[in-house]
Amino acid sequence: MSNVSHARSDLTGHPDASEMRARYDRVMGGRDVALVDGPVFLVGLFCAVSPWVLHFTTNQPSLVTSNLIMGIAVAVLALGFTAMPERMYGLSWAMCAMGAWIIVSTWVVGSSPDTGIIINNVIVGGLTALLGMVCAGVALRSRKT
Repeated sequence: MSNVSHARSDLTGHPDASEMRARYDRVMGGRDVALVDGPVFLVGLFCAVSPWVLHFTTNQPSLVTSNLIMGIAVAVLALGFTAMPERMYGLSWAMCAMGAWIIVSTWVVGSSPDTGIIINNVIVGGLTALLGMVCAGVALRSRKT
């Protein structure tokens, strides 16, 4: 029988290693938070549909509108982060503010919200703010290097 397994070797000795590394960096565009784009998009979508999932469309119509608009805005930011990361990660701080608004809007826009609505908006807003801070931190770190 022939030996079909190949021994793995280190590529540092490869004559094109520096060119391959430069090409990889160019293709990735310095994207360190590519795995954050998906969760940001999902949080935005859930924020947009949460009034219908939790059934507070009839007793909190103003909060329905607020959640829908904020959820769509967060999802659009996530799409922008994916399409043009080097230009869009400057808006990460805005996403932090949007997360804070999602939390506060429960009491500012809503009228005597129940516990389910409060928990939903606090969790969704907290996740939005946290993911915005992660994106902003990576954007700041990538600008320093």
